[in-house]
Amino acid sequence: MTFTMCVGLFGGLGLFIYGMHIMSESLKIIAGSRMKHLLEVLTNNRLKAILVGIVVTIMVQSSSTTTVMVVGFVNASLMTLTQAAGIILGANIGTTVMAQLIAFNVDAIAPLFIGIGTFMALFGKKKSTRDVGSIVLGFGIIFFGISTMSTTMEPLKDSDVFKNWLITYGKNPFLGLLIGTVITGIMQSSGATLGMLQALAISGVFSQVGGTDAIQICIPMMIGTNIGTCVTALLSSIGTSTAAKNAAFIHLFVNIFGAVWVMVLLGIMDATTTVNPIYEFLVSISGTMTNDAGQSVPNIARQIAMSHTMFNVCNTIVLYPIIDKFVALLEKKFPTTAEEKGLQLDDRLLNNPSVAIGQVSREIIHMGEMSSKNFKKSCVAIMDNDEQAIENVFEREERIDDFEHGLIDFSVRLSNMNLSQKENDRVAFFLQGAHDLERIGDHAENIAELAQMKIREKITLSGLAEKEMQQLIQLSKQLIDDVVEMLKTEDEALCRKVLDEEEETDRLTEEYKNTHIKRLTSGDCTAYGGVIFLDLLANLERVGDHSANIAKEIMDMKKSKSVNKIEEVIY
Repeated sequence: MTFTMCVGLFGGLGLFIYGMHIMSESLKIIAGSRMKHLLEVLTNNRLKAILVGIVVTIMVQSSSTTTVMVVGFVNASLMTLTQAAGIILGANIGTTVMAQLIAFNVDAIAPLFIGIGTFMALFGKKKSTRDVGSIVLGFGIIFFGISTMSTTMEPLKDSDVFKNWLITYGKNPFLGLLIGTVITGIMQSSGATLGMLQALAISGVFSQVGGTDAIQICIPMMIGTNIGTCVTALLSSIGTSTAAKNAAFIHLFVNIFGAVWVMVLLGIMDATTTVNPIYEFLVSISGTMTNDAGQSVPNIARQIAMSHTMFNVCNTIVLYPIIDKFVALLEKKFPTTAEEKGLQLDDRLLNNPSVAIGQVSREIIHMGEMSSKNFKKSCVAIMDNDEQAIENVFEREERIDDFEHGLIDFSVRLSNMNLSQKENDRVAFFLQGAHDLERIGDHAENIAELAQMKIREKITLSGLAEKEMQQLIQLSKQLIDDVVEMLKTEDEALCRKVLDEEEETDRLTEEYKNTHIKRLTSGDCTAYGGVIFLDLLANLERVGDHSANIAKEIMDMKKSKSVNKIEEVIY
């Protein structure tokens, strides 16, 4: 392969990937709300989940995007592993649409798409028009990239050396599988690898081998692309919850399982039959195309597209009855922690209010532990400039928000049951306590955002400011630990301790504000450093205030003074 051919192949591939990126991003913008709605109506019904996976992947034109999105939803406890498994199966089918479109070989009108798309994207008055223009532009660039690659590789069809290489090595299924896996793993796009393979077919290279040999060479590489695309989901699961990692492993299992049984089946067919009926079938349904000489020749690009579709559809059919067994095995071998499971409140508990109250109490404690972890992690982020800690804070904050919404919704419905005065007061505490714990989580998120700013702007604080920060953070950590213990024991002595610690936090905050202003005036600290320090003090003070609110609510609940507290909290 000459230098000119390498450059052309590299440039064409770059155009293809860039076109895919433009079209995918624009499709996500236009279809974003629809995707959200589809995922909201999703149930544990596997068939419905598969259909959603197909539709969403057609919308974004990337199975990797869909799978990464699924990993994120599972990580945020917005989706179960069973739902994720169905969507992953559907995503594999949805991603075959692009290969089918490429097989139409409409490269002659690719410049027209590029021209129309460019004018719409640049001169459209409405955002929706510009977004549609970006989709059309991306579509045109994809086919222009395919045309560039096929034109560049066209000389190979007259090369006896390349023909002998295809015949000698191309029929080695394991080598083909390895090539497809490695190339896709590097590029993290099965569409790009398949596009390159189809461009090779369009150039007429495979016409040298004839018969069913071309599809026999291409199928292992096509299967390899399905395995290689798992790299994206596996990378996206790093640092996520156990459930999210399990979702990425489901994607890997689905594609490796499919590769194994299909390769074994093809091997058996090759060994026991003179002409493999599977290859014959794919050739027969793919039709023919007219080459440059006006001759009718097999449409190998379409054969690749049809084999890709058939592989993923058949693999979904085979896996459909057993995928839930694999999900159950994963959940047994790699169980999620209590925090990762999300809110454990069942509507059936409302039939027994006393049992329901006991469960809500446990979930309030659980929420307190999450808020405590997030606050401590945010302190690590700002003191140590820890970017991973910042990400952990943002991820856990989403779960804390979901906990608050679920707890408040359940508690409001619980308040409509026939409750005693004591139970009524406890439900009122749940409502107020959930709000205060969520606000502590919000302030932890604020501190993480300050850490982001501190890292991004390379802000440093004076030695004295660092020392004061450390002292106030240590006091706040002790305070938040006492809050979690207070939620567990409801000990009034501990409540009074929390109130005392909150007063000490207020006193130190005021003292440190004054000393820091003096440092700013004397030039010992920068203006940016002053913003970080003063905002941190404000957030620590507010954490103390919400901690004190919880202590007061517990003391009021123990004294049972309020008769209409639920109405006061709600309204």
